[in-house]
Order: sequence, then structure tokens, then C-alpha cells
Amino acid sequence: MVLPTEAARNLGTETAFEVLARANKLAAEGRSIINLGIGQPDFATPDNIVRAGEQALADGKHGYTPGAGIPELREAVARDLQRRHGAEVDPDSVLITPGAKPVMF
Repeated sequence: MVLPTEAARNLGTETAFEVLARANKLAAEGRSIINLGIGQPDFATPDNIVRAGEQALADGKHGYTPGAGIPELREAVARDLQRRHGAEVDPDSVLITPGAKPVMF
């Protein structure tokens, strides 16, 4: 029988849902809460995003993206920062993540 390693035995569980429940309880009590927890959009996915997702699937893009993000998107973000803010940003310094948690922790 394979036994888990010490490191595996020490892994904790995901606590984000516990934190969300506590934050909701405090908010219901009238406390001011800055929610950095689980995000859920309050709007429908825009049609152009739905179409782009469908096209990506049709084009066979089924795997994970690179860890730092799709290079073309990182370049576009760097260009946008230059255009809007005059900031010279190297695309290699841009990280695209699926939320704040991966870069905070």
C-alpha cells in the first residue's frame, strides 16, 4: 500500500468557502467587508467572449495556457499600459492569472 508523504499529510483544505461564509455573515450583521474572496460576475459573459471561446475550442486549443499567460495577451497588455498611461512595460513583466489568489499566495 502506498502511504502519503509527510508533506501530503500536512496539506490543508481549501478555506476560501469558509472565509466567504464568514464574510457574508459579517456583512449581514452590517459590518463593512472588502471582499477579496471567491469572485462571481454579476453579468452575463459578453457574446464576443463566448464566440472567441467557441472558436478556440474549434481550433483545438484545449490545453492549459503558459503559466505566465498567452504571450500575445501579455504583449497587448504592455502596449495598452503604454498607450493609456505612458508606462514602458516589458511584456515579460506582465503576468496573466485566473484571479488574484495565484499571485497573492
